Amino acid sequence: MPLATADPQVTAPHTTAAMRSPGEVDNRAAYIGFGLAYVFGHGSAALSKGTSPLLDLPSWLPMTLLGAGLAAGTVQATRAALRAQRGAAGPDLLSGKLLGASWLIGFAALFLAITGLSSAVEMPDLQSMLWPTGSGLIVGLLYVSEGAARRNVLHYGLGVWLALTSTAALFLGTPGLYWVLAIAGGGAYAVATVLERRRLGVR
Repeated sequence: MPLATADPQVTAPHTTAAMRSPGEVDNRAAYIGFGLAYVFGHGSAALSKGTSPLLDLPSWLPMTLLGAGLAAGTVQATRAALRAQRGAAGPDLLSGKLLGASWLIGFAALFLAITGLSSAVEMPDLQSMLWPTGSGLIVGLLYVSEGAARRNVLHYGLGVWLALTSTAALFLGTPGLYWVLAIAGGGAYAVATVLERRRLGVR
């Protein structure tokens, strides 16, 4: 009588690495860094600027908080992109390098545009409005490009939201634009962090 044999059941390990394709980018750490920059940097500016500020904060504090958060987010985004490139093929590797260079190009162009415009119209206060909103526009458009290149709909959608809300905030002036950036921008990063976890299938 032949012995019944059972086919071995091979189950894939429940690891994050097994669920990600080569070149996949985990944006959670970068989202958290940028989100904190928006909430604390723009939030403190919203509270301390305008004709009747709610708090009397040093003028350097909002920019310091914003810069620290943006620096942390940029470092985390760069590290995540470098990790993803280790398993990427030739074309994907080139695409990643070009997208990375786009950050430098975008912010260099923004610096030239804001500096030149401020000098031409002789309105020094214009920079305090254009830098936070212009940065949101550049970051948003870069996210749109990265999302399209990596077929990441969440990243793409976050970029669309940041680009539109940042530029629309200009209609509110100071300190209204800071409230929009802190709430709409910081909130979007918080939502994106949660959805990124689901997208990657992290358990």
